[in-house]
Amino acid sequence: MNEDLERPQGRWFEELPVGTVIRHRIRRTVTESDNILFTTLTMNPQPLHLDFEAAAHSEFGRPLFNSMMTLSVLVGLSVHELSLGTLVANLGLTDVTFPRPVFHGDTLRAESEVVEARESRSRPTQGVVTVQHRAYNQHGEVVAQCLRMMLMQRRPAES
Repeated sequence: MNEDLERPQGRWFEELPVGTVIRHRIRRTVTESDNILFTTLTMNPQPLHLDFEAAAHSEFGRPLFNSMMTLSVLVGLSVHELSLGTLVANLGLTDVTFPRPVFHGDTLRAESEVVEARESRSRPTQGVVTVQHRAYNQHGEVVAQCLRMMLMQRRPAES
């Protein structure tokens, strides 16, 4: 069997030392339909997302992309190169900020920086990794960031 097909795409705990920066390759252009669907599915009645007339009279002059979806896209952009197949569980998100607004048609890219990593005291086959995720728009401006704590698998012992 091909070992590359068996190996998870994400990184093992040992591959995430403090200071590691991953500039994720996948990008995502967010759309009006993304915004409306996410906003309505999550029961958010905010006119800044759904009412184009009201949004036109806001300080932004147009609808804002839902920040909760921006956060979800930020984390999602990291999965392939960070935690796909190696994540045990998300332990928390903290320090979430949205320094700039996101609008329909913006293209988001992400990077993740490991800011803390320690072996689990109670789970010898796992470790806890904290990353700072940052999302940038097509102009290189930070539009979202957060700290994400993850329980990650350690590299399996070779048999």
